[in-house]
Amino acid sequence: MMYSILEFLSTVVSILIIGALLPGIRIKGSAFWTASLVAIVLAVLNFLIYPFMVILTLPITILTFGLFLLVINAFIVKLVSWIIPQFEVDNFWWALFFSILLSAVMLFFEMFLFPMD
Repeated sequence: MMYSILEFLSTVVSILIIGALLPGIRIKGSAFWTASLVAIVLAVLNFLIYPFMVILTLPITILTFGLFLLVINAFIVKLVSWIIPQFEVDNFWWALFFSILLSAVMLFFEMFLFPMD
């Protein structure tokens, strides 16, 4: 339980950090609550839609040696911005950059918050 709460909070902090750094990403309203909502919707979409998109795009993913998965991640981020009006992503390239940075920052947090034994 504590692991899940820490992972959620690290995701929210990561979204806040990246939103502050990238000019093409805007978090409006109460930043913490908007970032929390973004983290929840992102998790739900990654759970429900991401596996189907990976299966549907498997041939192009194989041809691009997995790089097309970055496009799927950017599409999911753009979809989150369509669902949550307080989270704005200017275009596909900002969504792609956001998804790459979110993965990197989450990896950083995971290395220091949850070290392997």
